[in-house]
Amino acid sequence: MSWRFLRDLLSGANKYSTGIGRIWVAVVFIFRLLVYIAAAENIWKYEHDEFECNIKQPGCENVCFDHFFPISHIRLWALQLIMVSAPSLLVVFHVAYRENRGTHHNRKLYKRPGELDGGLLCTYLISLILKTGFEIVFLVLFYKLYNGFKVPRLVKCDISPCPNTVDCYISKPTEKMIFLYFLVATSCLCIVLNLSELSYLIFKYSIKCYLKRYIKKRQGSKSDCHKSEIISRNRPAAAGRLHNSSPSLPLNIQDKCGKKLPVDLEEEGQRPPSC
Repeated sequence: MSWRFLRDLLSGANKYSTGIGRIWVAVVFIFRLLVYIAAAENIWKYEHDEFECNIKQPGCENVCFDHFFPISHIRLWALQLIMVSAPSLLVVFHVAYRENRGTHHNRKLYKRPGELDGGLLCTYLISLILKTGFEIVFLVLFYKLYNGFKVPRLVKCDISPCPNTVDCYISKPTEKMIFLYFLVATSCLCIVLNLSELSYLIFKYSIKCYLKRYIKKRQGSKSDCHKSEIISRNRPAAAGRLHNSSPSLPLNIQDKCGKKLPVDLEEEGQRPPSC
């Protein structure tokens, strides 16, 4: 089976990941994909041929094997790797959509199409939730299908067409159990990394949004204070101009020649003498 497409997919999504996301990609590559290709695939390669029962009844071994192993460990592991890596396609497609949209409009709509903000951030968070959900679902599936995370040496089968209860032996049970524990451990590690990255991004952008709102609020209050200060400064000047333009009754009225007239002359209505 070729895993090149999975490698290319994770490498493409790695460009838009955080530091925790890059650690997750490294864990998937080294501790899951390479282990699967190099070792685990060969261990389960002939599991059906090496499954033996102490009876030669035709069809008995096949029925018992299908009962205890409805799906092979290694195939379920491969399916888990594919499903866990698939949500990264959402991020790759979203970035491609941004770039294509900018090309279609013949202008740069985004400063950096691969920057985690806005819609791309939501897509990335959804991909993290899906990855975590798939990991948990497959762990539960492993546990339910095989009655735990152990590989027994001997299983007893009494399913038709077996004439009675027969003993069936599983090949390499210890080796298979070690790899199964390794599978569970790496899955749990990936769940922890996904939840850590999810929490980190939510906390980071919540703080960022809060600081933006706080700065805008402070700037708005400063501008209001500045406006009120300008108004308070302009009020005395306007009042002074109004006072100078309004008529007043001084004690001594100057005539046209600049001579002061007595107040009683004004009160009697006498006109000031002409020059």
